[in-house]
Amino acid sequence: MTRLLLSAAVAALSLAAAPAFAQDGGMVDPSGEKVNQLIVYGDDPCPGSGSGEITVCARKPEEERYRIPEPLRGFDSPKSDAWANRVQAYETVGKFGTQSCSPVGAGGSLGCTQQLINKAYAEKANGSDVRFGELIQAEREKRLSTIDADAAADQARVEEAEKAYFEQRKRQAAEQDAAEGGAPVPAPEKK
Repeated sequence: MTRLLLSAAVAALSLAAAPAFAQDGGMVDPSGEKVNQLIVYGDDPCPGSGSGEITVCARKPEEERYRIPEPLRGFDSPKSDAWANRVQAYETVGKFGTQSCSPVGAGGSLGCTQQLINKAYAEKANGSDVRFGELIQAEREKRLSTIDADAAADQARVEEAEKAYFEQRKRQAAEQDAAEGGAPVPAPEKK
């Protein structure tokens, strides 16, 4: 049993030794972009984003590298629950009626929505301190800030290519007319 626990601990440490830990690597955003969410520790570099993907890094202090993540540290175990919370749980055992979220009594189902909302806020309060949604939005805004300049540069290149194409077509037409009429072909203009 001790060997099994020891090998599990070694495996966990070898996974934790990586410079960046992928939370949900390879997730695809509804906009079609691949979103790579990483947690980096200390001064580790954040890998760059490629085309068609957004890479966001949440930075945590170096002391957190080999620790169990905050939400999993066992503070929610029944042993660490306060006695006041245990007593309150016993008080609600026979509760029924309006706002109770029970199948008994008139309006018993009315409290279910409120319990779901309270549970969601409690999970949010105990959740991770990393806000990947905000980091993704900031990266997206950074990319969109350069889109106008990139579009103007692309437009200028396209217009230059069109101009060169039409000049070449005009020269070819003039050469063809000269060849058919027997007149000498004018020399191309030097710029």
